[in-house]
Amino acid sequence: MKLQDKVAFITGGNSGMGLATAQLFEKEGAKVAIVGKRSEAIEKFNSSASENLIGYLADVRNVEQIQSALAKTTGKFGKVDVLFLNAGIAKPRPFEMTDKDYYQQMWDVNFGGTYFTIQAALPYLNDGASIILNTSVSNVKGMSGLSVYAATKAAMRSLVRTLTIELAPRKIRINAMSPGPIETPVWGKMDLTEEQANGFKEQVKSMIPLGRMGRSEEIATAVLFLASDDAAFVNGVELPVDGGMAQV
Repeated sequence: MKLQDKVAFITGGNSGMGLATAQLFEKEGAKVAIVGKRSEAIEKFNSSASENLIGYLADVRNVEQIQSALAKTTGKFGKVDVLFLNAGIAKPRPFEMTDKDYYQQMWDVNFGGTYFTIQAALPYLNDGASIILNTSVSNVKGMSGLSVYAATKAAMRSLVRTLTIELAPRKIRINAMSPGPIETPVWGKMDLTEEQANGFKEQVKSMIPLGRMGRSEEIATAVLFLASDDAAFVNGVELPVDGGMAQV
């Protein structure tokens, strides 16, 4: 039980990598709160969750909603030991077709949502807590159509380095987990036709030495490592979980 009696808070926890991580954390002894912005998904999560799992409706772009969810979490479970910043959006857009609205949305969710959620969470974190950011292989691999997305993820990687220093007085560890292409519901939210999405998947699979997409459960085990005492001396790093994609 690697997280026995720990409290975890996960953004974007109602599907995909966030949900798989929440479920694994609970199996490892943690009490887990997730937040998501889709009310039907949160209601479904709560309807089948155990007493050690709770979901709150919150958009990471709304600091007040995040603060409310954090306050409710600590009121129910106690102060937070693990913070997993998983919420994000990925919508390919060719460089010449990128407009300000698209640009701003990507930054507000991926980087701004991460940045200000960490800031809001600091009063609710125990000293010695672990913070994990979900970055992406895109921050080190050039891929067509992902100029803004990749930039937001690279900014998150940079933030890990800065906060490694700034949070050191409280012994808070902060690391990033960098997934490659993972089979999650995000593929259906990329403003692509089914044919385009399948073509994109085949393109990226050809870039992965293991020759397949990853699974959310494989991401969850990596996040568990970074969250647990197994990684007690791991700080400021980005852990690739991408089948070797970033290495070739």
